[in-house]
Amino acid sequence: MSLFQTKAWQDAWWEMWGETPGFSLVHPGEGGVSGLYLDRYRMYGCLPVRCLQFVGTNYRRVSTPRTEYNTAFPSVSDQASDVIRRLTSEAWTEAVFRDVREDAQDLPILEGLAETQGWITRTVAKDTAYSVDTKGLFQDYLAGLGSNTRLKLYNRRKVLESLGDVKLENAWPDRSDEFFGLLNRFHRVRWGRDCFNEKSLRFHQRFLEMVVGESGVPELSLLICDGQVISVVYNVCYKGCVYNLQSGYLENFHRKIALGTLHLGYCIETAFGNPALTMFDMLAGTGKNDNYKTRIATQHVELRSVMVVKGPLLKILYRLKGRAG
Repeated sequence: MSLFQTKAWQDAWWEMWGETPGFSLVHPGEGGVSGLYLDRYRMYGCLPVRCLQFVGTNYRRVSTPRTEYNTAFPSVSDQASDVIRRLTSEAWTEAVFRDVREDAQDLPILEGLAETQGWITRTVAKDTAYSVDTKGLFQDYLAGLGSNTRLKLYNRRKVLESLGDVKLENAWPDRSDEFFGLLNRFHRVRWGRDCFNEKSLRFHQRFLEMVVGESGVPELSLLICDGQVISVVYNVCYKGCVYNLQSGYLENFHRKIALGTLHLGYCIETAFGNPALTMFDMLAGTGKNDNYKTRIATQHVELRSVMVVKGPLLKILYRLKGRAG
């Protein structure tokens, strides 16, 4: 069970976006699986679609914070059979299961079910999630990195410390508004837009308030140099794993310092130093200029987003689309 299947994440997401016209909850997330809901709309303004999706995701109509490691099937076989019965009886025309682990049971179950039912399956996206195994020693981890990566992640601390007093602080809970304000400000400079809009900010605040009740530990990390916050990293610890959800930093701070990578190094070292933690998960996604995660990670998992098409008209449409492509 990942952070994204907690009641905190699932319920906070549905509180924010569940009232979207056309949305209706089919099954709430519980027992380590993602919830399911139907999104009713008209494709191209005319073709009616009933799209079954994971709570936390939306394929076409709504943009929300990304929800990864989704799963529909519990490990207990009789409960998994209940989900299969729901899939075969629910009146949906297409289903989109986003960011499912390639090594999970979901994909073979879905593909096998589609074959027996005469449904079409399509892969609509692929991605890779990266993580660091933190069960060993931090110095051993550093020794296994490339020299340039080690320089950015750790060795440039000496340069930073020469500029003033350096410290790390957790902005949760009293300074969370300041933290997210800085995150948005740093993103506006780097990307030309906020990291989180007003609704997404409410979602994250609500999620953080609730995840504490499930033994989650928010870590809104502030990297401070000479009294100035120069970088922020949004982490949440849950069931032995640190989930690195977002980050932002002061652009063009120093020509020798890659602030984002350096701050990650501090956070990864902290995870190594906590015996209750076994992984630092950087999730999917890449940086602005290159995929820095490939050089920092010690392991990765492939994610796949799959569409299952049941409606007769949609099956014809997607078959024609496939031939045209």
